[in-house]
Amino acid sequence: MHHGASFYRSLIGYLWLAWALYWLVSAFSNKATVRRESLASRLAYVLPLLVGGVLLGWRHLPWEWLNARLWPHSLAAYCLGVALLAAGLGFAVWARMHLGRNWSGEVTVKEGHELIRTGPYRIVRHPIYTGLIAAVLGTAIASGTARAALGVLIIAASLVLKLRREEAFMRDTFPGEYQRYSAEVPALIPFTKPRQSVRR
Repeated sequence: MHHGASFYRSLIGYLWLAWALYWLVSAFSNKATVRRESLASRLAYVLPLLVGGVLLGWRHLPWEWLNARLWPHSLAAYCLGVALLAAGLGFAVWARMHLGRNWSGEVTVKEGHELIRTGPYRIVRHPIYTGLIAAVLGTAIASGTARAALGVLIIAASLVLKLRREEAFMRDTFPGEYQRYSAEVPALIPFTKPRQSVRR
């Protein structure tokens, strides 16, 4: 099982690397920014995201309880984890393609910003975050460790915080229209009953 674990660890790394390269290359064609969140606002979710990423990806941490296994190594867990990771990253890329030049890594409003409702945006309002949460969950299932599970919780909480700030920007930019969109489409979980945007 050791060789299998090593193979799947490498596969997981390559999948994340391919996604990161696509994200980096596509960032060069974004629209100009007309409104941007504050640095403090950005750090409030970026720093926890980094912590979550370290917990998820680091092979061994000095605190033994974080390295504890939640379930034994198994081929089934690796296959399930890799499948969920690939599906989540694919969903995020699909969303990124539909978002086009309106995308930004921070909470912004772009010049000529559009409210995208095509592709995965018909299913959830924040499909990139849905895909990333699925991807980190898949990574944690393949890892099977306490640190990876904690990393998923921290990353998911950070993305929800960022989501709420984005929704405030979208309500200001598309008054009325975004509220209607929020009433029709759920935020993160497909095919669930939509909830109204969280008010500031």
